[in-house]
Amino acid sequence: MGRHMKFGLAGLGLFALALALQMAAREITGFADWYARRVYPVLVGIIGRFFGIFPFSVVEIALYLLALWFVLYAAVVAIRFRRPGRLIGWTVFLAGEMLFVYTVNCGINYHAVSFSEYAGLTVETYTKEELVNLCEYLTEQVNETVTEERYRESAASQRAWRQEGVRAMQAAAEEFPALAGFYPQPKELAVSWILSVQQLCGVYSPFTIEANFNGEMPNYNIPHTICHELSHLRGFMREDEANFIGYLACILSESQAFRYSGYLTGWVYAGNALARVDMEAYRELAGQLCAQAQSDLDENNRFWAHYDGKAAEVSTQVNDAYLKINRQTDGVQSYGRMVDLMLEYYRNDLQE
Repeated sequence: MGRHMKFGLAGLGLFALALALQMAAREITGFADWYARRVYPVLVGIIGRFFGIFPFSVVEIALYLLALWFVLYAAVVAIRFRRPGRLIGWTVFLAGEMLFVYTVNCGINYHAVSFSEYAGLTVETYTKEELVNLCEYLTEQVNETVTEERYRESAASQRAWRQEGVRAMQAAAEEFPALAGFYPQPKELAVSWILSVQQLCGVYSPFTIEANFNGEMPNYNIPHTICHELSHLRGFMREDEANFIGYLACILSESQAFRYSGYLTGWVYAGNALARVDMEAYRELAGQLCAQAQSDLDENNRFWAHYDGKAAEVSTQVNDAYLKINRQTDGVQSYGRMVDLMLEYYRNDLQE
């Protein structure tokens, strides 16, 4: 048996093992939650800690090198050896290996118990009045925490914000113990344009357990995105809940820039929900935002509008399919459920 065939069979074996674990996560009650709470944190402590040593995004560089290697190897095989079996064997092995790593570092966690259950947040139905009250509260908080502090002021400020992301998550863990654990430093992509054209603020890498973010997007997005991506390292993969965890970590942070990011991000989500049911009330509250907040929102709109196009459309469709495969049946619309979680958290605060 040739070496390339052995690699191909090994790849098929990894495929089978990954699929078996995916089925167990979906069909065996309690397996995914046990894995996310007991096994996955060990992987974060080993893999995440190792790759966290590097000051750059390892997965980003690895993907560039992998693409280059694949092109060169395919050319050598085609021109020199003329044996497609070599390329097929390596491709099957690489695909099987990636699916297996994705499964153990990410895929199983999609089927674990939700963060809202750990936090004791029972999502219910809410009145328009409650939504208006939440938006009024968020408007006040945005205006009180507004800051001109910028991520790109200096290398020191960039480093400080990345470090604050970890501290913010640890602070949130004091109120929500499910968030406790080791967090590696979040990393800005060297070529953030790749995320911008896909209209992505950040991305979690299951292959290196790294939290990566888009460093060229508007300033107020960065703290919330950092905390959002770090929340995945606690096994909470659902995007609506990662958004909510990012919101919690930011508003509980000692950094004014982080609190501003959390409240303004929350305002955008809650404001969009209000606009769908009462445009007049939305416009009135939007007009109460301070000039800096309105400027930041305008900058945000211009930035993402610049990247509207086919690439962004395809990225949204792929992301939608990905979420549905992982049983987030509302697809990208599941992000809207963050508002319900904010409403419940706000309601609980009023009762305390």
